[in-house]
Amino acid sequence: MNPVQATSNASRLRPAAVLRYASLDPLRQDAYLAVGLAAPASAIAVTVGSGRHPDALGWALLLGLHVPLAWRRRAPLPTLAIMIPLIAVYHQQDYNHSAPTAASMVVLYTVAVRNGPLRTAAVGCAVIALMMVLKIDHGMAGLAVSFQITGWIVSMLVLGGYIRVHRENAAAAVGRAERAERTREEEARRRVAEERLRIARDLHDLLAHSITLIGVQTSVAAHVLAADPGRLDRAAVAGALDDIAETCRTARGELRTTLEVLRDPGTPDARGPLPGLHGLADLARTAVGAQVRLTVTADEAPPAVGAAAYRIVQEALTNAVRHGGRDDLTVRVRVSEDDGALHVHVTDDGAGAGTATPGYGLVGMRERARSVGGTVTAGPREEGQGFEVTAVLPLGGTR
Repeated sequence: MNPVQATSNASRLRPAAVLRYASLDPLRQDAYLAVGLAAPASAIAVTVGSGRHPDALGWALLLGLHVPLAWRRRAPLPTLAIMIPLIAVYHQQDYNHSAPTAASMVVLYTVAVRNGPLRTAAVGCAVIALMMVLKIDHGMAGLAVSFQITGWIVSMLVLGGYIRVHRENAAAAVGRAERAERTREEEARRRVAEERLRIARDLHDLLAHSITLIGVQTSVAAHVLAADPGRLDRAAVAGALDDIAETCRTARGELRTTLEVLRDPGTPDARGPLPGLHGLADLARTAVGAQVRLTVTADEAPPAVGAAAYRIVQEALTNAVRHGGRDDLTVRVRVSEDDGALHVHVTDDGAGAGTATPGYGLVGMRERARSVGGTVTAGPREEGQGFEVTAVLPLGGTR
């Protein structure tokens, strides 16, 4: 194998080795670290530095002080507490003083990384004080060495504190990013739910109203056909069928604009202009099966409020026609503005509206009113016969 191939193979093996090491649990990583530090410390003990070569006791102390490093991340302070007496005895026996330096610095760094600034400062002061006591008998030379070692101790503690703050800031940034992502996801889900609810209300209002009108118009045509077959009123039948066709065309157009939102979710305003107070007159004219008396004294309302009022009146008319239970049904619709709010009042003199089982219609009316900050009350009239719907829709803040 030539040198170029050997270098290439080594460059491929190093990342793999790093990945394998990173995949180990912390205890095993620290155990390998202890062995890795003990090997050069043993070489230093017999080659360079001040002090005598270790004997049996020296080797036991030097190798023994590296063993607790395997638990440095799980229990940094106990690890330091075990290592300090071993290091102190090692130095007191005047063995090679450079050999345990790396292990000492690693455990001090770990203490700073794993503990707050106050505890780290207290540990640093204690270690420096102990080192001063050990060096006090060495005179000026010992004092100079003490300042040098103090610099290393402070440097390791500062480095560990910096890494701890950096990791905390990184973790906080990740936490903020995750919270922001969750907030965006929740907002997206909320918007989807609101849009689905809006589409459901629109479809209910549209289909319920249109189907009710078609049902009434079909009943009219059937009645004309069955009343006197010998004298068929072709004009009345044609008028009823034309009304049915017109209702179908109107429903189809409104259904198309509603479904555009589903086809193109990127354009929330694709549904076109919202119905408003200007559409109440046409709504009253198309209410087949009831005589509608409409009174509108309010000025033009904001689009959202006008649409809510329109849909509430539409649902109230649909319910009145569906559950009124009489041919000469009269529905009174009054829309007025008072005290900064739009007041919608719909009453009928039907016989069955008050006993109808509540369904999606009343729920939809309340949801529409709530969407603009308003309220809806619905129930049998106090006078006795008929049903009454009252809505209060604030105008302030929605213009």
